[in-house]
Amino acid sequence: MSQSVQYSIVVPVYNEEAVVHETYRRLTEVMRSTGESYELIFVNDGSRDKTIDMIKAFSEKDPSIILLDFSRNFGHQIAITAGMDYSNGRAVVVIDADLQDPPELILEMIEKWKQGYDVVYAKRTKRKGETVFKKYTAKLFYRFLHSMTDIDIPLDTGDFRLLDRRVCDQMNNLQERNRFVRGLVS
Repeated sequence: MSQSVQYSIVVPVYNEEAVVHETYRRLTEVMRSTGESYELIFVNDGSRDKTIDMIKAFSEKDPSIILLDFSRNFGHQIAITAGMDYSNGRAVVVIDADLQDPPELILEMIEKWKQGYDVVYAKRTKRKGETVFKKYTAKLFYRFLHSMTDIDIPLDTGDFRLLDRRVCDQMNNLQERNRFVRGLVS
């Protein structure tokens, strides 16, 4: 593990050509503002559009980019896991590429981490652009999941979170084949 990297940002991507440029721009702006070292780990989960070509073009000009490229679609949780396995940062942030979660919140997450928190969740208070059906099923899913387990999985949180290196290392040591990262982190 490289001790020179302060932050690893893990970004799973699947057919994100419409947003990946803006995602890269905003993440870079946020991370540069910290004045600390970082790496952007894009995990291409078998995209069939131009996502991979766009990320390759970014990486030719930006040494902070790491690209993990899957030969086919393995799924979101596997992509997150691969990015965490490959990460070197003292803190690891997982964020989806679709910009439903604002990258600018990473700065607040970092502040909480610096205060000593090992895991910092981002909780959605609004589900902008989602249908009533999607909002209802997401709410139902989290409540059902909560009722089925003794583990306290925070309600209405997605995968947008910051993990301390120690937590990430523990996650990387788990042997689960069919991971549900949200549950494992909890």
